[in-house]
Amino acid sequence: MPVAAALVIAGANAAGPAKSTASPGGTPILQRFLTIHDPDPTEFRVMRRVDARSEHFGQSAWMDVWTEADRGGFRYRIVSEGGSEYIRSKVFRASLETERKMWADGSPARAALTLANYEFEDAGVQPDGLTSLTLKPRRKGELLIDGSIFVNPDDGDLVRLEGRLVKAPSFWTRRVEIVRWYKRFAGVRMPVALESVAHILIAGKSTFRVTYDYETVNGQRFGSPGPRAQQTDASPK
Repeated sequence: MPVAAALVIAGANAAGPAKSTASPGGTPILQRFLTIHDPDPTEFRVMRRVDARSEHFGQSAWMDVWTEADRGGFRYRIVSEGGSEYIRSKVFRASLETERKMWADGSPARAALTLANYEFEDAGVQPDGLTSLTLKPRRKGELLIDGSIFVNPDDGDLVRLEGRLVKAPSFWTRRVEIVRWYKRFAGVRMPVALESVAHILIAGKSTFRVTYDYETVNGQRFGSPGPRAQQTDASPK
């Protein structure tokens, strides 16, 4: 699986419902997080702005792409791009195709933040005022994350996730670290930014960033995003 696809899908899982039929138990903040009203998006359309760089090879690339999902599945349309052709083809396009297939087979639901997938522990209030809950995956699934989530102490709503993929997406990828931020749109929790660092055999450290600019979520309009201004391609192809 392409590293970028695993990152984007893992983030989408985290943005999904934290519902569980089991009794949540634990501290009050953990109970609030696990029982918060968290509806699924029925549809959304968002402009993703994607950037990646391989420090070892001095290559970088960017892409702006419309992505949307509804009952008919996941679709994408690339509107502008630049930089390394290798990164755009082997990383960006490959990950979009993988994401489309994973939406079709229901992969995101198998790694949601639920008691079936994770053990949670209250780590207390952090310097930024958010409460940290540690995540320990119950199995070594390729989309699960070993790390922490940071929630609003008043209502338990998810603000940020930090950690590493518990299972490397490929033999060549030794470690993948991820930070993802969330906001609510039309009452639905959605990802708004992703930053990651992957440590890849031979290629060394590679960085990956995505920002999400939503046009609509569940039929409500939130903006009129467009592609960024054309950039100058300075990296090797």
